[in-house]
Amino acid sequence: METLFFDGFNDLLRTLTAAPILYIAVIIFVRISGKRSTSQMNNFDWVVTVAMGSLMASGILLKDITILESVGAIGLLPFLQWLLTWTMVRSSAVAKLVRAEPTLLYHDGKFLSQAMRRERVSEYEVLSAVRENGFVDLQNVQSVVLEANAALSVLPKSEKQIANPAVQDIHSLSSGALS
Repeated sequence: METLFFDGFNDLLRTLTAAPILYIAVIIFVRISGKRSTSQMNNFDWVVTVAMGSLMASGILLKDITILESVGAIGLLPFLQWLLTWTMVRSSAVAKLVRAEPTLLYHDGKFLSQAMRRERVSEYEVLSAVRENGFVDLQNVQSVVLEANAALSVLPKSEKQIANPAVQDIHSLSSGALS
């Protein structure tokens, strides 16, 4: 029970040394990896970010993991993420395998309950997104889309014909599944 609050100066010194070094390493790797690592994240970006935090904590607190091992593991994750995104940009097959597609949740006055159940999104969440985007009447909303980054996009109705719609990548619209 005597080690509950203090286990000796060696462990304390290790923690006080490892924490700033690993903190600086994370900042450097996030800076090197670019804006993608701190922008709206997709699932893979989020996993890498959480894993980096876990590796940092392990390097600070676990005695059998060296600071250099932690820095190496933390640096490897953003590199692997960069490699994956680089490959996705160059290979549509890899992109299709990895990237989540946007999902239409509301369209032309109808909640698409099957899509909402599949994505585990409630009608309340859709209505909340509509209000957050300044709409008070669903008659003014054309569509609500669950984006690949889990954000909800609310698209207003438009009187004019749109030549190149931003919803062209939504499978249920382009395949005519709503017709």
